[in-house]
Amino acid sequence: MPAQDRLGLRIAAIVPCHDEEITVAKVVRDLRAAVPGMVVYVYDNNSTDRTAERALEAGAVVRRESLPGKGNVIRRAFADIDADVYVTIDGDDTYEAGDLPAMIDKLLDGPYDHVLGVRRDTRQTSSYRPGHETGNKIFNRLTSALFRAPVSDMLSGYRVFSRRFVKSFPAISRRFETETELTVHMMSLRLPCAEHPVGFRERPEGSESKLSTVGDGLRILGLLAQLVRHERPTLFYGVLSLGLAALSLLLGVPVVAEYAETGLVPRLPTAVLAAALMGLAFLMGSVGLILDGLLRARRESARLTYLRLAPTLEHRSADELHPDPVAGRAPLTRTA
Repeated sequence: MPAQDRLGLRIAAIVPCHDEEITVAKVVRDLRAAVPGMVVYVYDNNSTDRTAERALEAGAVVRRESLPGKGNVIRRAFADIDADVYVTIDGDDTYEAGDLPAMIDKLLDGPYDHVLGVRRDTRQTSSYRPGHETGNKIFNRLTSALFRAPVSDMLSGYRVFSRRFVKSFPAISRRFETETELTVHMMSLRLPCAEHPVGFRERPEGSESKLSTVGDGLRILGLLAQLVRHERPTLFYGVLSLGLAALSLLLGVPVVAEYAETGLVPRLPTAVLAAALMGLAFLMGSVGLILDGLLRARRESARLTYLRLAPTLEHRSADELHPDPVAGRAPLTRTA
């Protein structure tokens, strides 16, 4: 019996693709074999090869998104598809589809709103280049520190979501920085989440990565700066305020000391600059406090929007909601 029929759930897999003719058919077949009956949506993002045709042949529902970038695909798919459980996975066949049943089980058993597939054995594959691995570790630590929530692989493209998460996610980013946005959305609303180790392997011969270590890294860094400004305004504007105040004191203290000794202000431009910098410091601090109040109101509104959506647990069948105390719930994970 199909997994979602047994659970009373609709499960949708979203596979963003750009020129993945070599791998997309295998990804679709592996996903359908891992969770029978799951609907696999392949979003063709301006491919110049036969990606769409190969996906159709493998049994996927093919849709097209003309705006370039993975973030645009995720925004479109989250808006268009109505399901109870959502899966995102890249179309390059580097993630192990066989890990998906266990990830869905974890989401339902939590219950969680987000299960992150954490890549393992990355040192044994060239698909995860040293620059990407180093950058990922830096971003993991930076994001964990800034948003005070731990994350092990924030740039992973393999994730499972509840409907609540998807329909409350604003999806602003355009390109590969969408994973960062997904992670920060989870952290800022303090949604229940979990991590699950997943297999990660080499790209097949002839398949090329679309990632740019430097370009995408800079975009992610820029997004993090924006997210800190929006989600931690007291930190962002507080640092600016302290920096401006320190510079003002550095310039102004000698002028004040000289005035105390001589009664003269020979360096008038420096005195004016120091006063202006101190004024800006107070202004930045005030902006931070005002935005922090607005942030609280925005988070409360986002939280209420999230709570208005029914939890995934309510969509499950009566047998699943009240399992036999001895037998328990039959897991999705398949055994040999």
